[in-house]
Amino acid sequence: MSVLVPNSGGRSGDELVQVGRTPPARPPGEHDPRPLLDVTMPTDRLRSWLVTISITLVAGLVRLWDLGRATNEGTPVFDEKHYVPQAWQMLRNGGYEDNPGYELVAHPPVGKQLIAVGEWLLGYNPWGWRITAALCGTVMVLLIIRIARRMTRSTLLGAIAGVLLICDGLSHVQARVGMLDIFQAMFLLAAFACLLVDRDEVRSRMWQVCVDGRLAESRWGPRLGFRWWRFGAGLMIGLACGVKWNGIYYIIAFGLLSVIWDALARRAAGVRHPWRAALVRDTAPALWALLVIPMLVYFATWAGWFASETATDRHATLVGDDVGLAFLPDALRSMIYYQLNVLDFHTHLVTPATPHPWESKPWAWPMGMRPMLYYYESGMPGCGRASCVEATMLIGTPAMWWLALPVAAWAVWRATSRMDWRYAAVLVGYGAGYLPWFTNLARQMYYFYATPLAPFLVLGIVLVLGEVLGSAQDHFERRRTGLLAVSLYVGLVVANFVWLWPILNGDPITPEHWQAELWLPSWR
Repeated sequence: MSVLVPNSGGRSGDELVQVGRTPPARPPGEHDPRPLLDVTMPTDRLRSWLVTISITLVAGLVRLWDLGRATNEGTPVFDEKHYVPQAWQMLRNGGYEDNPGYELVAHPPVGKQLIAVGEWLLGYNPWGWRITAALCGTVMVLLIIRIARRMTRSTLLGAIAGVLLICDGLSHVQARVGMLDIFQAMFLLAAFACLLVDRDEVRSRMWQVCVDGRLAESRWGPRLGFRWWRFGAGLMIGLACGVKWNGIYYIIAFGLLSVIWDALARRAAGVRHPWRAALVRDTAPALWALLVIPMLVYFATWAGWFASETATDRHATLVGDDVGLAFLPDALRSMIYYQLNVLDFHTHLVTPATPHPWESKPWAWPMGMRPMLYYYESGMPGCGRASCVEATMLIGTPAMWWLALPVAAWAVWRATSRMDWRYAAVLVGYGAGYLPWFTNLARQMYYFYATPLAPFLVLGIVLVLGEVLGSAQDHFERRRTGLLAVSLYVGLVVANFVWLWPILNGDPITPEHWQAELWLPSWR
């Protein structure tokens, strides 16, 4: 019977082996790659799913609690005012916007279509235009539990990841408004999950090749066959791009990550030239799965637009001979014209001479130094006084977000000095959602753009907590001390979230309580 050696501490997942699963004897001195390729998961599968479902149900309760409270006299708040009526247009028209109230529709349709699903189910009211966002925020908790468990081989650390994401103020607020960013964050997290499973499957296939003695049949190593999980990642990235264009950066980031993982798997298997082999064997399939598939999915999300007669710019075929595109069908020329108009809109969306009062640049995002006030009303009863304050502020839980820079520095050190793939993967996911914003600092930017960063911040924190907790081989006192430290930190995050709860949900509080919630001058 095999006994699992878990990897909840600071070691790379490549060191996971099964004691008792002894491979056939090899000649003395010959490299045996199979332990490096073993990706055995913990054996508590049933318990892990019970934990996952339980925490996900708690997440659903938290995200759905009094979902319709914060409104502008029953109407949408902040940027809900754009997307909620556009979603209603889609529901009325059959999947597309005709845009009578705006000059331009600035984002692709997927996020608004998901909002429209809620409006179809529950009507044009706050619950209707927010329910799908809340459900997607709940799904993200389920995903991050399974992701963290796979990365750490620890159900406990997976559960902690779920609790931390529940208690992230930014993720909580974005899951309770009818805006687009939570949908994109969910699709990107799902794509990351698919890539993690694909990584393990590749190594399992390599293991089997080594067991069968077929590694030397080709100088490039084996062909890996069709990879459904990487195909699924491509689908998810395409849907993320169908919510907002900045999902395109994840095509590049996750594509490179996938090929690098393939090269490392070939090196672990003993392929003589693993990087060249990955270039020959894996690059073209990766381009298909993580570039072509997302592009096809993106254009498929515009099916309602193509099928319509009155959608925005549907018959605008002004682009043509002057740019060499006259050979294209009119519908594609109209689509290109439309997309170029959107690109022009985003290019010229710059910070005005008098900036928006809650605008923030990307250097303020990692620590949440400039949150956003979505909703504010004063002078109403409800807090035990005649005059109370109701406010919804988008703010990341400081007990987590204020650790972003130290966690990032530790992740860089672990990824470079210890070659820990897990930290490298988290840095790729975080960096793809963060670094591109520095390429155009003149653009208007807001803190809610950091929504896709939150799950990768949680994963980075959880990896650090895994090192604090220690591994199964550590002494009992070491593990107990680590567990105490981890428990105190998680308790601190939960307490911080509870303290912020009134201003995350628009609950009535006294003016003094409102002032006490604003810890920093930049929060005002």
